[in-house]
Amino acid sequence: MAEVLLQTEGLSAGYGEAVVIHGVSLRLGEGQTLALLGRNGTGKTTLINTLAGVTRQHGGSIALAGQTLNKLAPHQRAAAGIGWVPQERNIFKSLTVHENLTAVERPARAGSKQAWTPARVYEMFPRLAERKGNLGTQLSGGEQQMLAVGRALALNPRLLLLDEPLEGLAPIIVEELLRAIRRITRDEGLAAIIVEQHPQAVLAISDEAVVLDHGTIVHAEKAQALRAQPEVLGRLLGVAR
Repeated sequence: MAEVLLQTEGLSAGYGEAVVIHGVSLRLGEGQTLALLGRNGTGKTTLINTLAGVTRQHGGSIALAGQTLNKLAPHQRAAAGIGWVPQERNIFKSLTVHENLTAVERPARAGSKQAWTPARVYEMFPRLAERKGNLGTQLSGGEQQMLAVGRALALNPRLLLLDEPLEGLAPIIVEELLRAIRRITRDEGLAAIIVEQHPQAVLAISDEAVVLDHGTIVHAEKAQALRAQPEVLGRLLGVAR
């Protein structure tokens, strides 16, 4: 069994006084990928944002590699090993592709196989290499998403948080991103939590799966086992997939 990297216990959080997620307990091992599924409005993004440190934590605990994150600001969580790719991407649009990467670049962590440098990001995403002098405003949606992932990698994280990375992208870009995420996790050994509205696609590259409803975990299973049960997916997500 993989050594535990991320652990939450009884996690409750939301925005201001509003509590959106209730008593969420998760464990994710080193190098494992978790598919975080659920209907719209069930708390998936809130959970990702809570791990990244941008919500109000009302209760419970978050630990990464044994370090408690509860009171750490987002930039401190990044330093601890969390790479966050929000749904809005949040790239620096007034900076070039290369400047986006070098602005956040951190040295490799002890025990890492190899540092994520801008050069390695370009090798992963050749489109970014071709556009490294372009401003963020000059990139397509797919290129912006690649840059958002690449910028998170430049932090040399231990855990990637990906919030709907495939949303609104052309099928060819979706396939390119899925290949990259599969390589990052399975070959490079990073752990990841992926929120996605395309369950079959994300389950295909994940180890574990969790389904949220009304801010609580209502189903947890091995990703491949859940992928093989479309009728269960349809019941849990309210759609035929």
